[in-house]
Parts: sequence; C-alpha cells; structure tokens
Amino acid sequence: MSRNLTVNADRLATDIDGLAAITEPDRPWTRRAFSPMFLEGRAYLEKRFREAGLETRIDAAGNLIGLRKGKGGEDGTPKGTIMLGSHSDTVPNGGRFDGIAGVVVGLEVARALTDAGVTLEHDLEIVDFLAEEVSIFGVSCIGSRGMTGVRPVEWLERQADGIDLAEGIRSVGGDPADKGGRSDIKAFLELHIEQGTVLEQTGTDIGLVAAISGITRIEILVEGRADHAGTMPMGSRLDALTTASELVLGVERIATDLAAGDSYFAATVGEFSMEPNAANVVPSHVRMLIDARAEEPAVMEKFREAVAALCTERAAARRVSIPEPRLVSNNPATPMSTEVLSIIDDGAKSIGATTRRMVSGAGHDAAFLAKVAPAAMIFIACKDGRSHAAEEWAENDAIALGAAVLYEAVLTLDRQ
Repeated sequence: MSRNLTVNADRLATDIDGLAAITEPDRPWTRRAFSPMFLEGRAYLEKRFREAGLETRIDAAGNLIGLRKGKGGEDGTPKGTIMLGSHSDTVPNGGRFDGIAGVVVGLEVARALTDAGVTLEHDLEIVDFLAEEVSIFGVSCIGSRGMTGVRPVEWLERQADGIDLAEGIRSVGGDPADKGGRSDIKAFLELHIEQGTVLEQTGTDIGLVAAISGITRIEILVEGRADHAGTMPMGSRLDALTTASELVLGVERIATDLAAGDSYFAATVGEFSMEPNAANVVPSHVRMLIDARAEEPAVMEKFREAVAALCTERAAARRVSIPEPRLVSNNPATPMSTEVLSIIDDGAKSIGATTRRMVSGAGHDAAFLAKVAPAAMIFIACKDGRSHAAEEWAENDAIALGAAVLYEAVLTLDRQ
C-alpha cells in the first residue's frame, strides 16, 4: 500500500492470525459463542487489549470491553464514550474476518492513538459483542441487545446443551438479571467485511453503510392431495410440490424486479419441506419460508402484495389450496447516522480512500447500538464476496485502510 497510514498493518495481521489459530481443527474457523473455543478467543483478545493499555471488563450483557480513558472536558467532566467494535464469535465453518476484523480494527485505533500521543476527551471503548451470530440458543446479537436494553426477557429461558441462556450469559462473566441500557455512548462505529461483491467489482475502498436492511419472514403453505404416484393420471393430480416450485421461481422473479429499483431488496426461499416425502406418493403438503430484506418499507409491502397475488393465481391454476401467506416476523430497516457517515466520508477522503454509499443486507450489532446512539458502519472488500465460509478472505491492506479511516473519524468525533 502506497498510503502512509496512521495505523500498523502488521499488528492487525498478527491479531487476526492469532484468532484464526484458535479454532476447531477440523472446522476452520469455528469459535461459536459460549463454547470453550470462544472463551479461549476471548482470553486472547483480553490479553491484547491489556497489552495495549486498555482497562478490560465483561459487562452485564456478556460483552468484552476494553476502555481507554479520556481526559474529559476542560473541567475534567466526563464527555461520554466513543465506541468501536464488532464480534469474535463465528458461524460453524465460518470465516477469519467476519466480525473479527471489526474488533481488531478498534483495538488498532486505540494503539495508534497511543503511538501518536493522543489523549481523547471522550472515553474510547473497544467492544467484542457476545453472540452476534445465531447462537446455540437460536438467537443472535445477544450482547448488543443486552447492552442497549432490548434483549427480550423470555430469551433467558431458551434452552440448549442442558442450560438456559441466563446460565450461558453467566458462564461468560455477565449478569442476566441486569436489564441493560446505556446513555453515555456518543457514537458507535463498526467496520465489517462487505460479504458481497460491490466494493470488489467497482474497485471502491470503503463502503459507507447508509442503512441495515429490514428483515421480513413469510410462511407459505401449499395443500394438495396425496395419491399413488404410479396410478394417478398426470392431469388429475393436485401436486403441492409442483405448485410450490412455481412459487419459488415466482418469488425469485418478483425479488429480481424489485432489486432493479433504486433501493436495496433481496428475497430467498431458505426453508422448504414437503409431505409425505415418499418416492411413490404425490406430494400433498409443502411449507416454505421466505426471507426478504429491504431498505424501504414500501418496497417490502409491494413484495408482500405481489407474493400474495402469485399464491392466489397459482392456487386457482393448479386447483390446490394456499392459505394467505403468514407474516412470521417483520423488522424494519435501521438507518445509520448521516452525520457520523459524513464524518467517516471526510476521513476517508483525507487519506485518499474512495467511498460509496451502500445498504447492508445482513444484520449487525450496529443496528442495536443505533437505538441508543448515533451509529455508523463501514465495509471493506472481501474476495468474491464470500462469507460464512472457510474460504472467506479480506486483504490486510484493506483492513488497515479501514482502520485508518476510523482513526480519522474518531479524532473528528472527539473534537465535536
């Protein structure tokens, strides 16, 4: 890299390689939350935090926090906290960089400030959030929800591996009885690999995440009729599966048309099951679950209306029964702070990095921090857009550039 950056790329590589070495040997790079491997990774991070001069603690929500104390205002009055972070847990056979890059970049910003002899007025916290990925308890973003006071109380009773989530939080050093909620956070910044191909294909250095997409899940049931596969004439069948296959292709077509518009949209039939699932029986029942993601609620509503119309049309044409699609969940998009994004954009330009506005199709801890503070995310490119896979890769130069951008943003936020 030709740029003269304020951060140390070698330290970043050392941190990432150190965490990559802590994995289940036959499943790289696996450190699932609440597992012994996860705790080993946490211990490595805590050691690196302390070596950088950070005060470490586990908060009530089970998040690992490294604090670099600020000097406060002119009279020493605390001015609040600027927070950087992401997560160190992974999906099974996950990735070397998903979440990890955001944590070590935060750590490197803290080290670079020390190298430069800079004492911020604000406190600076580097956070490894607990269980951003879907955990053994079937839920995600446990730490960031807990920190911001929006973790559902009933989640604490969810069971896995003979314990409930409350015990899981205690096992990592947290206190599930604490309801969370913070008012001292003045800004939250998160770096993440893109998990897509836009930056790579356009040759852009930094993605400025304008919003984290909303996620809607819709269940569709198709009721046909079971018959003998060898004796029922082809024209007389009420085949739930052939109808469902047309619905799957229809969902793809509708989503593709909407994605060609001005705002982000994607939809996937990610769950699919049929009955009786026997080779010699015409399928009588199909259940499918659509995962749809949108930046704008109006676009999601168009999708739902189009899917409902498709179901009505295909049910009539195929002589099967399709009840009204059931809305399983509907979480709106989370906009990021335009003011913080502008600060990040200015910081990127000051070191010669190119930027573009983007929408995140994946969920992140930043969506929950945005409930209590101005929050923003940046993306860096990852090879071929691969993520949640062992082949996931991000160049260390790209990570270092992202760290330098956040360094500049932190300095500006501290002054303001």
